[in-house]
Amino acid sequence: LRTMHPAAFRHYAPLGDAIGDYLNPVSWRCSRIWGATLGLPLSLKGIGAVLKLDEQKMTEGAALIRYFCMPCKPTKANGMRTRNPPWQSQEKWALFKSYNARDVEVEQAIQQKLAKFPVPDAIWEEYALDQQINDRGIAIDRALVTQAIALDERARAALMERMKSITHLENPNSVAQLKGWLKEQGVPMEHLDKKAVAEALKLQPLPQGEGDREAVERVPCTADEHVGLNVSRVRARNVRTVLALRQALAKSSVKKYQAMATAVCADGRARGMFQFYGATRTGRWSGRIIQLQNLRRNSLPDLVEARALVRDGNFTALELLYDSIPEVLSQLVRTAFIPRNGYKFIVADFSAIEARVLSFLAGEAWRMKVFAENGDIYCAAASHMFGVPVVKHGANGELRQKGKIAELALGYGGSVGALTAMGALDMGLQETELQPLVDAWREANPNIVAFWWAVDRAVKQAVQQHLDSKLGSLRFAYRSGFLFITLPSGRKLAYAKPQMGVNRFGGESVTYEGIGLTKKWERLESYGPKFTENIVQATSRDILMYAMRTLRRELICAHVHDELILECEQTASVAEICEQMSRTPPWMNGLPLRADGYECAFYQKD
Repeated sequence: LRTMHPAAFRHYAPLGDAIGDYLNPVSWRCSRIWGATLGLPLSLKGIGAVLKLDEQKMTEGAALIRYFCMPCKPTKANGMRTRNPPWQSQEKWALFKSYNARDVEVEQAIQQKLAKFPVPDAIWEEYALDQQINDRGIAIDRALVTQAIALDERARAALMERMKSITHLENPNSVAQLKGWLKEQGVPMEHLDKKAVAEALKLQPLPQGEGDREAVERVPCTADEHVGLNVSRVRARNVRTVLALRQALAKSSVKKYQAMATAVCADGRARGMFQFYGATRTGRWSGRIIQLQNLRRNSLPDLVEARALVRDGNFTALELLYDSIPEVLSQLVRTAFIPRNGYKFIVADFSAIEARVLSFLAGEAWRMKVFAENGDIYCAAASHMFGVPVVKHGANGELRQKGKIAELALGYGGSVGALTAMGALDMGLQETELQPLVDAWREANPNIVAFWWAVDRAVKQAVQQHLDSKLGSLRFAYRSGFLFITLPSGRKLAYAKPQMGVNRFGGESVTYEGIGLTKKWERLESYGPKFTENIVQATSRDILMYAMRTLRRELICAHVHDELILECEQTASVAEICEQMSRTPPWMNGLPLRADGYECAFYQKD
């Protein structure tokens, strides 16, 4: 329930007088956020179901909102109206009023149920800042977006025509039809998703003298060209070409551009893209609408030139210069975000923030020394693992990659499976190397390994015996059906209805109720390293929020993971922004932080 006192009705402008007036969110108290701080679902319906309220949210609401609150398409049948007024359907309007009244009753019931767990004022202040950033939004290059959508349609049509000319299928994009064609060519495939196609391309021999570009672009041989060619060779070439074409089609990012075109407001900015407490286990944000959290990285060496060609709609030049237009469009998605006229972006993020927080909490001294001296953690990890000096592009430099993959995969109890999922085999490591790599990393980081199991013991003590415990700056407690882990910042992680269970290996484990991978409310299993991951990621989130609160708030227009995107005057300094971000919060005194940044005329990865 959003309860507001008169101060909430004072207007504020997130960007001075450049945008307009908005309701000040400083006094808003949202029941959904209240539930999220306790690990409950991010919906009134979900919270009501979990709390077993007597009055549940009405399921008819979504349809009624569409009917009365959204524009409708003018037709002869509806009298060319663009909206449905209340008198259009008295029955639906009466139900709609009941739906709104029920929503208020449900939110009041939720607040009554959660009254013993009030949300700290600091969280509501963070929520208000989040709403201000969402209101401010970020500018969209509408010319780029419009041309990207048009180019994508043209490129997809061209790719489809090539596939048709090879397969002679009515719709080669149909999974069933393409599977049948591949089977006829002697290459049966059970799945045709991105991963399956990539694996199949590795197995298909490329005919001698044909590069990747030719494999994608070559049309079927004419009758004359077949003379002297082996039929199996032609088939192999055609199969590879079709698979490469399907792979190119899958790289299209038109949905992102379409989301931008739909979301952009009259002033050229997109808003509402960040869900506060979207990740209820850690309190991190999740993405909405355009989803900045999973944007493709850009690696084009001529990014500016490619962007200019797309913005101009120059299909001919793009087709001539690049192997795949969908690939180019995919890499340019980030660049559609731009600063307002006369301003620039400063993009700054924390360097290895999770590794630093984990090392600090676990007291792994050698790692802390590396960070304090701004050393290369991947080289240092490899050096500790293999007992030799490792220098990037220098002595034993080939070991750095092993140190890197170990650092990325093994910090939260990961083993051989984690290395494989992280792509260790694709990087050239052999299966026989994986377990020794796990052993070497754990031996080099004994305090981190000990920390996992100290967290495990503290959690079990709280759940089994309902006893409070302390582990460094962390606190563990059981209160009224919740396990609480208090972070160094004072913020609490909450796990609903924890109890002891048995894991798939027959050992003792802690389970709790939450949103699982299926997006449903279910009982989940966890253990020390996984709780450690939650703690580290949540603490990293708090450090980012500390930076957001200490920087000039009106500069922040977006954030992605541990990165801030600031819309700054031309005189703003990257060094000053990074220095401010690198200031350690008082509740993590001794943690060596470092932020790196760059300025740009459009959003990109440096």
